[in-house]
Amino acid sequence: MTALSVSELTAQIKSLVEANFSVVCVKGETGRVTYHSSGHCYFLLKDGGAAIDAVLFRANAAKTKFRLETGMQVIVVGGVSIYPPQGRYQIIAQSVEPDGAGALAIAYEQLKKKLSELGYFDESRKKPLPRYPKTIALITSASGAALQDMIRIANKRWLLTRLICVNTIVQGEAASGAIARSIAYADKLGADAIILARGGGSMEDLWSFNDEGVAKAIYEASTPIVSAIGHEIDFTIADFVADKRAPTPSAAMEIVLPDQNEERLRIDDLSARIDDCFRVFLNNQKGYLNHLKTMLKQLSPLAKIERSIAETAQFLAQIKVAYGFVLRQKASELENLNARLISLDPAAKLSAKTAQIVVGDRVIGVGDLKIGERFAIMDGKYKAIAEAKEIARL
Repeated sequence: MTALSVSELTAQIKSLVEANFSVVCVKGETGRVTYHSSGHCYFLLKDGGAAIDAVLFRANAAKTKFRLETGMQVIVVGGVSIYPPQGRYQIIAQSVEPDGAGALAIAYEQLKKKLSELGYFDESRKKPLPRYPKTIALITSASGAALQDMIRIANKRWLLTRLICVNTIVQGEAASGAIARSIAYADKLGADAIILARGGGSMEDLWSFNDEGVAKAIYEASTPIVSAIGHEIDFTIADFVADKRAPTPSAAMEIVLPDQNEERLRIDDLSARIDDCFRVFLNNQKGYLNHLKTMLKQLSPLAKIERSIAETAQFLAQIKVAYGFVLRQKASELENLNARLISLDPAAKLSAKTAQIVVGDRVIGVGDLKIGERFAIMDGKYKAIAEAKEIARL
């Protein structure tokens, strides 16, 4: 028997294996999943009794809707090959699908978890919608029913807002990139709000809105964005990142635009409240004005003069009363003094045949007189002025 080299034996085994196992479908649990910088994905496929290496090269890895993780139950379609340098066989995977849940569902949950951890869904970063937007950018297909529904609602609710349609493909392999670019473009238009809209469809139809690039474009936009993808039961990654989610495109327009009928009612109510407030204000001002008029009248020069005249008249009346009282009092005192004076008058005490000598206000005797001194001789009725010429003792 001719001896074979290791390489020759491995080559024969490789040919035999690849010829008989060119296409296999294997299910198992993933282990040691590694994504290389080259884009290739290496993993182990195992069950309770065996394990086999597997590789998903870059081109096929890019087509896989979800990202492989350790512990997943998957179905791998590919071919078995031998890796000669290590004498090890492995599966060259052409496709990998989840065993159970769909690939899109897994990819959706993976991306949702990743973006949530990055803060894309945080309520604190969501921007408020303007109450009266002047311009709204509509990112949707120009030929789709969603655009016509939004225009119809806009014409019904509010005619003062300008609508700009950013025509975008919303389905297919190229849709995700187109949507992300349209969001960046609409963000530069100076609109007050953006509505990202698409009609209903399957998960595959709406998959373009579950793209990380679309999520990043929404997250980085400075304009408030409302997502309106599919129907009320449909949720996409774009819904979680957007500042506001609407169940349908029509509902998005109802959220963004005010209702002109409600605004009219609100204006009527405000008008009535303003009238009431103004009426109360006028009444208050009228009362205040009357108060000012009263104060002005009280503080005017004429009022001061009138008050001074009244005060003077009152003062004069008080003086008159006081003066009359004093006069009566003094008159009474004068009468008393006069009566007393009369009672003290020496002449009053003299009889008609008796006289006395008075010098000044003193009654003196003859012996008190001095030669040449003038004196009065008084009786009860008469008074005579004399001068002492000679004084002699009797």
